[in-house]
Amino acid sequence: MTSVPAARRGPEAATPDVGNTRARYRRILRFAARHIMQTWWFELVLPRFGLAKVAARGRAARLTRIAQRFRVLAVDLGGLMIKVGQYLSSRLDVLPPEITHELAGLQDEVPPVPFDAIRRLAEAELGVPLERAYASFDPTPLAAASLGQAHRARLSPLDAADMGYDEAVVKVQRPGIETIVDVDLSALRRVAGWLNRVTFVASRVDLPSLVEEFAVTSLQEIDYLQEAGNAERFAASFAGDPRVAAPEVVWERTTRRVLTLADVTAIKINDREALVAAGIDPKAVAKQFAAVMFDQLFRDGYFHADPHPGNIFITPVERVTDASSPASSGVTDAAAPGWRLTFIDFGMMGEVPDSLRRGLQQVILAVAARDGKRLVDSIRGVGILLPSADTEELERAMAELFARFGGMGLAELQRIDERELRSFAMEFGEVMRALPFQLPENFLLVIRSMSLTSGLCSSLDPEFNMWDAVEPYAAQLLRDERGNIVQALGREALSFAGTVARLPQRLDALADRIEEGRLVANSPRLEQRLARLERSARRITSAVLFVGLFIGGILLRVDEPVWGAALIAVSVIPLLHALFAGVFRRRGRG
Repeated sequence: MTSVPAARRGPEAATPDVGNTRARYRRILRFAARHIMQTWWFELVLPRFGLAKVAARGRAARLTRIAQRFRVLAVDLGGLMIKVGQYLSSRLDVLPPEITHELAGLQDEVPPVPFDAIRRLAEAELGVPLERAYASFDPTPLAAASLGQAHRARLSPLDAADMGYDEAVVKVQRPGIETIVDVDLSALRRVAGWLNRVTFVASRVDLPSLVEEFAVTSLQEIDYLQEAGNAERFAASFAGDPRVAAPEVVWERTTRRVLTLADVTAIKINDREALVAAGIDPKAVAKQFAAVMFDQLFRDGYFHADPHPGNIFITPVERVTDASSPASSGVTDAAAPGWRLTFIDFGMMGEVPDSLRRGLQQVILAVAARDGKRLVDSIRGVGILLPSADTEELERAMAELFARFGGMGLAELQRIDERELRSFAMEFGEVMRALPFQLPENFLLVIRSMSLTSGLCSSLDPEFNMWDAVEPYAAQLLRDERGNIVQALGREALSFAGTVARLPQRLDALADRIEEGRLVANSPRLEQRLARLERSARRITSAVLFVGLFIGGILLRVDEPVWGAALIAVSVIPLLHALFAGVFRRRGRG
């Protein structure tokens, strides 16, 4: 949500018109049809008549004008159209930079709803007058957005006694927003159907699927019961962590269209002057914020997908040392005792499945290693690139990216010749858009979250370097991977050792049965079984020897790299015997 300027707070601000939904629907379709036809003429028709250079000459200006007109349309209509613009601005995989750049700054520029309409909706949802639901309710909105707006309130004495506080923030859905969302989604589905009939578009992006992805996210955002559940789940992820806080939900005053939360407003994270005045170092805030966002993505798999400055506060707290608090991956909690990051607005949350999280970890390792080929392989493993994609050009572009700009922060990039940056960005963008790939829904939210994180950290600390923030996580991932390998080998060693320990007893028991005459068996079959047992014992011994040498080599590499490498190399001999002795024997018989 964005703060409401004083000049725009007043009775002149009208409730969104939902009565004439058909006119709204037609306006969206007219805008889409006009610009689809314009693009079709310049990008498909003119090149067929040998006029490709003419079409290309004004492409950048033409795309910029389309984005500007859409921005005007979005601000005028409000509702879901602003969300569409924000959503499109993050689709770097689909849209050219002229459009994404123009829409990147699109904010919720809609006027607040008059208080009478807010009162009617809130009272209908809560089932009681506002005067009974709350001790007081500020009619002036604290913040307004395209889907709802927030007001300060004080809890009733009974609710305050239960909760332990009385200051609250109440989010109320914009009246009629559900109808607007339905109309906008219907129009978007129609437009996606038109574009999906164009081979050039359909071969590069599945627009109907993108619209459905956007629909799911939008419908979740207007369900405040789900947002309340998200807030509690987020708070549980950081339970006991002194770095992070989230507002408590007042469930007695929460419905699908009204959400009451504890008032946790404090210093906005991007208010550098207020941070400095409170004795808080903005650079430390940037570092801690990046660490917390990485923890959400790579540790918890559940993350805030809309971490813009309006949704994060810096809350000063008493300096307390808590040695038992959970440490983040490779990052200390040195700055946490003096303040904490307080997140709000949990309508847009992302969840990273285990398979995607493992893939993202490989991406992080590739980025930290500045390895273009490994990065492309890890991107393919995540499922972004289709199997048919020819990645040779992408590998070359990634290698060039690391060679020219790897390790640079924003401040260093700003000192590079602007023409060089623009030239590389255009070339890199063309390579990306030429490949057959589409970002999965979860990955789109990951990119949005990381983009906002990077921008916010750079505004707090111009010298902030995302590469440096990534490297501690990459180091921790490498340590975890080595630990997992050692643990797995250790388990195998114990299993092998147990088998070896039991083997003499089994052989003795077998011999006793033979001596006592209790084993009446065919002599050739008995000899074969004994021979197999002996061979198995030798292979198991080789396997145990391999595990011992390999683990010893790993442990020695830290202090004695030469001896460690030698032990690891020697361990290959018993490994080969354990794996292939039986194979070679069968071949020899054949």
